[in-house]
Amino acid sequence: MNYATNFELRAKAREQLGNNIFGKKWLMGLAVSFVASLIVGAASAFAGILGFLASGLLMVGLSGIYLTLARRGAETEIEFGDLFNGTKQLGDNLLLGLMYNLFISLWSLLFVIPGIVKSYSYRMAYYIKNDHPEYDWKACIDESRRMMNGHKWRLFTLHLSFLGWIIVGSLCFGIGTLWVTPYMQAAEANFYEDLQKGVQG
Repeated sequence: MNYATNFELRAKAREQLGNNIFGKKWLMGLAVSFVASLIVGAASAFAGILGFLASGLLMVGLSGIYLTLARRGAETEIEFGDLFNGTKQLGDNLLLGLMYNLFISLWSLLFVIPGIVKSYSYRMAYYIKNDHPEYDWKACIDESRRMMNGHKWRLFTLHLSFLGWIIVGSLCFGIGTLWVTPYMQAAEANFYEDLQKGVQG
């Protein structure tokens, strides 16, 4: 199976976001990503476990937004309300967020590297939940581990390929990095699509 290159995944992401960092779609992507981070951050500041729970709800919604964009292309509009789609299966998604973050935190206690490795192993869980709402938290994490077997390095290098954008964005008082977030998330959704086709094939 010939998987898409990082260059191809980034090109798809830019096209799906309208190829304009100040265009409506890119700015909507920025808005939903920023609000999700803001809510999770606020919940975490109040109590760590609340951050874990909130991330389950919002990451399911956020992953669904970018997954739809990856599948339907540039014609698809980003709807802000879709960020809260995770509330449709409230208990399941709260538990997914809790267990996802708890496992990564526990692995991180063993040293930083195991935590990073496991975070990549579980990374597809929220996309999988969108495709299989009937899956419980364990099925989502187990399927992500299966899919990412042999592909964690590929995703790591995809994230690493945005380093230049992040550095440039950080020079603008850090505000510019906000524009990188939807770009990275759109590329990651395309990575999931590409990986899924390869695993199924």
